[in-house]
Amino acid sequence: MTLRPVLVNIKALDDSAVGRFWAEALGWQVSSPEPGATAVQPVGFDWRDPAGVCVDVIAVPEPKTTTKNRVHIDLATTSAAHQAELVARLKALGATPADVGQGDVPWTVLADPEGNEFCVLEPRDVYRDTGPIAAIVVDCVDPRAMARFWDEAVDWTLHEVTDDHAVLRDTRGVGPYLEFLRKPDVKAVPDRVHLDLAPDPGDDKAAEVARLRALGATDLDVGQGDVPWTCLADPEGHEFCVLARSS
Repeated sequence: MTLRPVLVNIKALDDSAVGRFWAEALGWQVSSPEPGATAVQPVGFDWRDPAGVCVDVIAVPEPKTTTKNRVHIDLATTSAAHQAELVARLKALGATPADVGQGDVPWTVLADPEGNEFCVLEPRDVYRDTGPIAAIVVDCVDPRAMARFWDEAVDWTLHEVTDDHAVLRDTRGVGPYLEFLRKPDVKAVPDRVHLDLAPDPGDDKAAEVARLRALGATDLDVGQGDVPWTCLADPEGHEFCVLARSS
């Protein structure tokens, strides 16, 4: 088992504009490997780096609906002053306040220029070594079921699982966390944000895909056509892709 999360994939009407926003938000750089795709990566990024979970913004013709995304990014901060400065800077870049029913909480909920929700967290010791992305957060009905699937699906370590929360992270203790939060009323809609997984160089992608299907993943047709990656859905229908990365 060698699959690991490598990308947060965000769909957008204007991939270039949304990509620039996320590059500024994270302090990373942008590249456009092909029309309709904007990659957001740290300077000097190496796909072999286990801490590397980057952002890809992909152009689509449909705008985001008003329904909250089932997957979002949490950003880390190191102090109250840093949190306030980051929120102000993100608003200046085009982020807007978002109300997802969070109530009175110490973190700030924002949306990127096309309405994709994300959080700027208050300082938390657990996220001090993650880099700018503290966690990729997935709303789900059953965190225990998601933990069973994803613990087997990827080469990350399961740190915590309860009825309300499940947490995984790279086995080397680097990079962001992958968290599943219980949301009984979560709406299963086409995902605007999803994870992309990659095998290690030289590993058999087809065998990894077959293994995921045996764990309960199902094939997904999102109109991708004949592409080198494979689109799947986990047991609760969250979209993800297995890339054909060989280097």
